[in-house]
Amino acid sequence: MLSLALAFGFAAVTAALMLSLFRLIRGPDLPDRIMAADTLYVNAIALLVLVGIMLAEALYFEAALLIAMMGFVGTVAWCKHVARGTIID
Repeated sequence: MLSLALAFGFAAVTAALMLSLFRLIRGPDLPDRIMAADTLYVNAIALLVLVGIMLAEALYFEAALLIAMMGFVGTVAWCKHVARGTIID
């Protein structure tokens, strides 16, 4: 049963990654591209968590946590740069 759920999860996350990548490339404006990049971070985290569950390794969960922290800081910095033109005030 777990293998079926993992297969469905991998398929759903892969579809979400492809759709986010499409929006990142074809986004009409910069805010849409920023949100697509943020969604790619979240999808990468979901993919790492699924791999960690499949392989029963804790290292993947730690990597997912690091990507989450870096993704949050990156998205905030990118949005601040677009809104104000500078990151540090």
